[in-house]
Amino acid sequence: MTTWQLLTTDWDLEPSVLLGCAGLLGAYALALRGRFTKGTLLFVAGVLVLLLSLVSPIDTIGDAYLFSVHMLQHLLLVLAVPPLLLLGTPANFFTEILNRPLLSRIERVLRQPALAWVLGTGAVWVWHLPALYNAALADEGVHIIQHLSFLATATIFWWPVLAPLHNHRMASLGGVGYLFAAAMASSALGIILTFAPPGLYPAYLRPLDSLGVLPLLRDGWGLTPQVDQQVGGLLMWVPGSLVYLCALLATLARWYAEPEAEDEVSGVNYEF
Repeated sequence: MTTWQLLTTDWDLEPSVLLGCAGLLGAYALALRGRFTKGTLLFVAGVLVLLLSLVSPIDTIGDAYLFSVHMLQHLLLVLAVPPLLLLGTPANFFTEILNRPLLSRIERVLRQPALAWVLGTGAVWVWHLPALYNAALADEGVHIIQHLSFLATATIFWWPVLAPLHNHRMASLGGVGYLFAAAMASSALGIILTFAPPGLYPAYLRPLDSLGVLPLLRDGWGLTPQVDQQVGGLLMWVPGSLVYLCALLATLARWYAEPEAEDEVSGVNYEF
């Protein structure tokens, strides 16, 4: 099998995933009542990334052959999908939801930065412990729970800095520290995975080659078990941390612009 054949034929069009993504788009269209906004493209992009990560060869290769591809999938679920969905959802959608007292109380608790940070970063660390990670590879039910927990806790993590309701976001300076700490946690986990001996996740040492692609992955792509694990660790260490750092820079830019925005509202002009 060639790389092109692998990437174009090994798609798993799981009905539950297709229906879930269609449901997200349908609910979004109903919420907007046909009035599309600038955020619509972001929301649609988030759904497409979710779909791609779960039905494309990323899912099959990551589950059965390569830790590095599985890591890529996890990073998409944690660092791409939730931010895109939050940035693309209009504020009035959440205003209506949070008018319900119970949901409002739950949101007030979950948006506390300390709790949101621990849930978001903790889920990534806990699910990469060998015992739980290997359990997810061995049992599809556990694997589904893993993915759902990534999406849920990552959404909670990003809410204090990207909530569509701006008054529900944490202060910009606090957001800088919040995101910097997340970047450091991502780097630390990436470093551990990069330098750990191969075999941390035994399923990737000698995978059952039901698709006949192992020669391509080992010889064509050069991904021996050791290199595969190192690449996976590096993905968490470098690109993963960079996402947090880019969000940090955007938060700094917003903080820098805040006094300017306040001056415009008050009509004060400090130019001489």
